[in-house]
Amino acid sequence: MSVPLYQAKAEFFRMLGHPVRIRVLELLQDGPTPVRDLLAAVEVEPSSLSQQLAVLRRSGIVNSQREGPTVVYALASRDVADLLAAARRILTELLAGQNELLAQLRDAEVTAR
Repeated sequence: MSVPLYQAKAEFFRMLGHPVRIRVLELLQDGPTPVRDLLAAVEVEPSSLSQQLAVLRRSGIVNSQREGPTVVYALASRDVADLLAAARRILTELLAGQNELLAQLRDAEVTAR
């Protein structure tokens, strides 16, 4: 029995729902990156990064390749970078709207005095 598309999408977004995973995906937008560089940039315990990379790898959103003693990760598709850019645009719009509302509330507070 197949999974409904809305359920598959929900599972996909749940998979993305961890700050370390998002940070790793942001870093990988610049190109393939060795684990040691990811570890330095993300600043989490190696075991935690390993767990999060395993989730991303199992989901197929990143690929890994061994180059000698080094493991290098890369985005499986540029669509992931497009998704992160879209999220950034949406958040920018939402926050701009909140700042506008905050300014209106402050103006109303000053007027009420």
